[in-house]
Order: sequence, then C-alpha cells, then structure tokens
Amino acid sequence: MIEIHAVTIDAKDPYEIASWWSRATGLPLGDDDEPGDDEIMLATERYPFFLFIRVPEGKTVKNRIHLDVNGIDGRTRDQEVERLTEMGATIADDRRTPEGTGWVVMLDPEGNEFCVCRSKAEKGEQ
Repeated sequence: MIEIHAVTIDAKDPYEIASWWSRATGLPLGDDDEPGDDEIMLATERYPFFLFIRVPEGKTVKNRIHLDVNGIDGRTRDQEVERLTEMGATIADDRRTPEGTGWVVMLDPEGNEFCVCRSKAEKGEQ
C-alpha cells in the first residue's frame, strides 16, 4: 500500500497558477511560498496536497490525469462553471445533457484540463 503525498502540476509560473487555484478552491498557499519560487504548495487539511512546480516546456497535449471538481456552499455545476469562467478559466468541452447530467471540461489559465461535475445536492447526495 502507498500513500499519495502530493498531486504535482507542471507550471510556467507556479505562484500565479497556484494563486488562481487557491482562489478557486479556497485552499491556502504554503506559508513560505512567494512569487518567483520554483515550487508552490496549495495546502490541504491532509494528504495529498497540491504542488505546482516550474517546468521549462509548455503544455502541448491533453492531460493524462486531471481533477474533477464540484461546487460547494450550495453552488450548482452551472454556477461553478460561471464563477470559474469569470476567474479566467475557459470551457474546452461542454458535456452537459438536456436531462441535466454531464460535466464541463475546463482549462485553467495555463491550459490544464479539469472537469466541473454536478454538486452532491444536484445528484441527490448529502
């Protein structure tokens, strides 16, 4: 058995993209993280945390792994898509169905894919 320590995300500007994800998720940056650092942590209450690390090359192909997120605090999937779009994310593929199911594939400001799914309330979960 293994423990997942961190989810690492390649970045052109780790501080900038980690700050964007911090605003999106409400998770704080690491205490000692500053602009220009090559590694920036997005702290979670327990493992895994998110680590944004500077790489020289830009993103060129589809991610092989991505985050699936959903709204909290009463926000629906569609409200979350709108909020994230206003923050600078873009819609890459809209997989919502007329029945209300499905998800939206979005890109963060550096082009990393993530999916916005229906909230637990929309799925009838608690």
